Amino acid sequence: MEDTVTTTENMAKTILDTINYIFHNLFSSLDNNIYETLDNLAFVNTNVLHDNFFERIFGTNSNNGLLVIANSLLVAFALYYCFKLLYANFASVQIESPYQFIFKLLIFAVSINCSYFICEKLIDINSLISSAIQEVGNGIFHQDVSFSSFIQNINSIISVEEESFNLFSFDGLLKSFISLSLFNLLFSYALRYIMIKVFVLLAPFAFLTLINDSTSWFFKIWLKTFFALLIMQAFIAIVLLIIFSLNLNFTNVLSKLLCIGSIYSLIKANSYIQHLFGGISTDVSTNLALMKSMMK
Repeated sequence: MEDTVTTTENMAKTILDTINYIFHNLFSSLDNNIYETLDNLAFVNTNVLHDNFFERIFGTNSNNGLLVIANSLLVAFALYYCFKLLYANFASVQIESPYQFIFKLLIFAVSINCSYFICEKLIDINSLISSAIQEVGNGIFHQDVSFSSFIQNINSIISVEEESFNLFSFDGLLKSFISLSLFNLLFSYALRYIMIKVFVLLAPFAFLTLINDSTSWFFKIWLKTFFALLIMQAFIAIVLLIIFSLNLNFTNVLSKLLCIGSIYSLIKANSYIQHLFGGISTDVSTNLALMKSMMK
């Protein structure tokens, strides 16, 4: 009987050790190889646009890339106004004057062909704002207010050494939640990174729609969504600033709960920004839930 109990205990210990070993290697791999990219994805600067292929897609001048299509549509808008003006003269319908339309046409023609520069400056200003928030934290806490520093602080307090790591302890569960949450953030910020590039590509067409009052709604939606995607960066910096100000030591339950709440606020950052300013969701869990509901 005792041999059976001993064998069972040894098997249980072996299983637990194997599980701890697997998750220890998983969390260590994530910390060392993946999470270092969180800062690059979350804090976007003008480097997001400095890509040869992206510039070719956008168009280096008005004769190539998407700018060709935008300028062609610009001509189409002008022709549409000419036909509309002829019809208005016959039907005695009031439309905007030719001088007003030509003025708008010139202004937005310049805006279309300078849209890359405009978006670049908007991204640069947004990057400077988030960097300024981080610099405030650097001056106060004397360390980088970034995901890299945050993860290093967590790993220095919550042991991830193979000998002491226990998935089924409170610290082990806390480490699991933090790692999975940061992995969620990785996908969310990667989606945001791509959507910023997509909306930059849409910029010429957004400016184009301002020529006609009936299509100007597209620019308003584009601007609101693009602004929401950019401003989330400053919100992330502020949340990280609050996390560093908490001086988490993980020796009491309150600090651990505050850490979980801080990371959860980062996960829900996009939802908060969406409620405040509108725009699209880059929350991976929300998008997955939406896809599941659509498949039912």
